[in-house]
Amino acid sequence: MKGSRTAALLSGLTAVAAVALTACGVPPSGVIEAGAPASGMYSPSAAPPPPRTTVSLFFLRDGDLTPYPRRIDDAGDLEAVVHLLFEGPAAHETATAVTELPRLTDAPRVVVADGILFVQLLGKTAPLSHRAMLQLTCTVNHAEADGGTAPGSATSLSLHVLGHGWTRTDSDHTCPVEPQPRAQPEAPTPQEPSG
Repeated sequence: MKGSRTAALLSGLTAVAAVALTACGVPPSGVIEAGAPASGMYSPSAAPPPPRTTVSLFFLRDGDLTPYPRRIDDAGDLEAVVHLLFEGPAAHETATAVTELPRLTDAPRVVVADGILFVQLLGKTAPLSHRAMLQLTCTVNHAEADGGTAPGSATSLSLHVLGHGWTRTDSDHTCPVEPQPRAQPEAPTPQEPSG
């Protein structure tokens, strides 16, 4: 009798549990969208992004070409360098820096082909002045050097700027401004023994 009572009790508990689980109030549903997957994580095997580098953008300071350092992902990306130059001096530079390059509503098209850097200005712009061309020439020359191509080498680029109905060319790879030496950490000086 005792065994049948235990079996009946277990059978009753199983039925109660089944009813409780099916009546928990959670309706069936389809796939629920949860948004974009988590980001910001990278696989340890993935290569880290390359370090940013500094390029010299040439603006005018008291009428003279002057390099202003800017951080960029790749100094060899001449399109990005030219776009930065046409954006003009940054807010913190406007106290000393001016530009003769026009303010553009559309970014210029930049193409490198057969040793020539073509910069096409979209829309109607006046022909670039001599100093504006020097701003471009110096910026491109120094970006080439920062990107690993020395100005004046066989791979130096000629510059052709195309506007609406005009063209300016600068095949002189020299810039009237010498590159500023990069800051090198000073070696510690040995201390003299006190004696």
